[in-house]
Amino acid sequence: MNRLESMSILVAVVDSGSLSAAARYLDMPLATVSRKVAELESHLKTRLLHRTTRRLSLTEAGSSYVAACRRILEEIGEAERAATGEYAAPKGELLVTAPVAFGRLHVVPVVAEFLAHYPEIDISLMLTDRVVHLMDEQGDVAVRIGALPDSTLMATEVGTVRRVICASPAYLATHGVPLSPHDLAGHNCITFEVLASLRAWVFGAGKSELSVPVRSRLAVNTAEAAIAAATLGVGLTRVLSYQVAEAVRDNALRVVLDTFESAPLPVSLVHKGQTPLPLKLRAFLDFVTPRLRLRTSGELCDVTPT
Repeated sequence: MNRLESMSILVAVVDSGSLSAAARYLDMPLATVSRKVAELESHLKTRLLHRTTRRLSLTEAGSSYVAACRRILEEIGEAERAATGEYAAPKGELLVTAPVAFGRLHVVPVVAEFLAHYPEIDISLMLTDRVVHLMDEQGDVAVRIGALPDSTLMATEVGTVRRVICASPAYLATHGVPLSPHDLAGHNCITFEVLASLRAWVFGAGKSELSVPVRSRLAVNTAEAAIAAATLGVGLTRVLSYQVAEAVRDNALRVVLDTFESAPLPVSLVHKGQTPLPLKLRAFLDFVTPRLRLRTSGELCDVTPT
């Protein structure tokens, strides 16, 4: 059995979603693809794939094995590129994921600049507010906002963002400006499910942490909806600083209670930490890290109360 060939076929099956799709992609008979995967499972004495009539998925053993296959095949490719002198031009495809608003405002401009510098690297950019598991979904790099759980992933902090409370000038003129978190009891609030509880907002940290009940007049599931409602005078909302930076600069919203804010949230670039690091990934991290640090430390991510 050619183990490297079998590894490549297995990865193609997983990426394609089925044996038949992999056979078409590899221009190989379906029977050959099926046999190679079966031989690999026989050699390992374990099942790698769950097969049903509708879908194909990895077993727990298969998930870790495929991740190892990817590393091995990538390292072989790196070695071959080094031997043939291809290191002068990084190439390949990267899957990058980021939160929707942060990605649109900050990652897309940096990626556009990166693509202009590296014509042989292609980017698949997935903008989503859910956590994308890099190992399970074959991602290369993720932008994460918030404290990171302990894991085998490698992380580089590129900045911080604040959680801010804001409202329209018209709302504040009518209902008054809250001077302490306890004043929120007399205000209408717009709650954003992903960021905070529907019933309470937390201020401070550690021993000084304070959870304050709020009256949720409107509950939404996106930051954009919360911000839009706030600019229309519905009430106070709590979102991330970069999400309202433009509205604050335009005086459509005002930040309040800034002296009571909880600790800023870290913004991190996360990757799987392969050794050696693939050249295309190293080029991306080296290019993107300083540019995101510049953006997150500048006016684009910060807001100043008026």
